[in-house]
Amino acid sequence: MEHEFSNSLCSFPRPGIAIVFGAGGGIGRALVEALRSSDRFEQVISFSRTTVPSIDLLNEATLESAASFASAIGDIRLVIDATGFLHDDLQAPEKSWRQLDPAQLARAFALNAIGPALIMKHILPRLPRLGKAVFATLSARVGSIGDNQLGGWYAYRASKAALNQLVRTAAVELARRAPDALCIALHPGTVATPLSAPFAATGLKIHTPEQTAAYLLAVVDGLTSKANGGFFDWRGQPVPW
Repeated sequence: MEHEFSNSLCSFPRPGIAIVFGAGGGIGRALVEALRSSDRFEQVISFSRTTVPSIDLLNEATLESAASFASAIGDIRLVIDATGFLHDDLQAPEKSWRQLDPAQLARAFALNAIGPALIMKHILPRLPRLGKAVFATLSARVGSIGDNQLGGWYAYRASKAALNQLVRTAAVELARRAPDALCIALHPGTVATPLSAPFAATGLKIHTPEQTAAYLLAVVDGLTSKANGGFFDWRGQPVPW
């Protein structure tokens, strides 16, 4: 059953703040708007390459500065990492091992795994020790090793699989520090954004960024600490590793 976003996010204690990394993208912008309209959080902070302070996934100092900036404002109750890289003018998903390129592989890992891992490094220690708090990063079903039946997309698949393992590992450590907190991966589905536009004619169900934001927020609102370390799709269903 698909979640319906009640616009309440009432599972999160007050007062608190919400943060969206990657707020310049389609899903990120929609998440910021939905969070602000929910009126659940004292403040919703957005980070992107154009915000102040700005972030750069390839520059750890900017991620540390962003985390420090946000934590000085209030208790961090919800963080969504909506960053992600699939293709641009320099590289596209590989169709065969013949297209594997070390520089392109390293770039995908830097943006899809290492960058989010560094966000976790600086955000997770700043989550409250008591009460529900969630760090969620946008992964992808194609990062599932068990679900891979089609092959291809080597760099994207592998970097998202690495992200999933980083999330799972960080979740174990987080549970020792903050037993009510969650560190999870989310699969947003296929969304009408520039990232998925070249692949929209695959017969997959496509959601608008606004629909996706509502689904994802409904998922995080419904999860308890038992879901820590999990990988869930936009319907709230577990995704195989």
